[in-house]
Amino acid sequence: MKTLHQFLFAVYPYICLAVFFMGSLARFDRDQYTWKSDSSQMLRKSGMNWASNLFHGGILFLFFGHAIGLLTPHWIYEPFITPAQKQLFAIIAGGIAGIVCFVGLSMLIWRRIFDPRIRLTSHRTDLAILIILWVQLCLGLLTLPFSLGHKDGSVMLALSHWSQSIFTFSPDAAVLLPLDWPYKIHLVLGMTIFLLFPFSRLVHVWSGFASIAYLFRPYQVARSRKLNLPK
Repeated sequence: MKTLHQFLFAVYPYICLAVFFMGSLARFDRDQYTWKSDSSQMLRKSGMNWASNLFHGGILFLFFGHAIGLLTPHWIYEPFITPAQKQLFAIIAGGIAGIVCFVGLSMLIWRRIFDPRIRLTSHRTDLAILIILWVQLCLGLLTLPFSLGHKDGSVMLALSHWSQSIFTFSPDAAVLLPLDWPYKIHLVLGMTIFLLFPFSRLVHVWSGFASIAYLFRPYQVARSRKLNLPK
């Protein structure tokens, strides 16, 4: 079990990150026509706006919340907030965002399965990735009661230490040994989502982040030109 633990939390993260970046680059280079979200809004708009907005709003908050919370060094926020306070804030904010995202994603899955028109035009991978995200959300919400049982912030510090050790290429899998099983499964499935990312419709997320570049593009100048037409 220790060998498996060491592989999952010291080796597997780098496999997932390598496939995530190299696979996304290869798909963009070779299969640009498949680089899309495959939205079902044109097939049926009923319920789409609520479901899509709840899902995207919730998952974006969770993504940036996890990234900032786990990758920010402890010494940066230590003068302003204690680990216990940070963990409590993460539980409350993450719990609200998780429920919002869960509701939106459940509505999207319902449309994919029970709307005949959408079901017939959906790929298997479309439904599969939505179900994987749904399970991941359930696991994330399941960790909240366990986090409330560690009000000293020790869980948050352990997760942050492990995440930062991965990005500094000095993985410390041992720090995760004392954690409860929902955290570990949540981490493994989260890394697996990065592994599957280049082979699913999730690649359109790159386009969403790339659209920020439009804010810094120069204005397009359009000049009118008079045509000298014969009288």
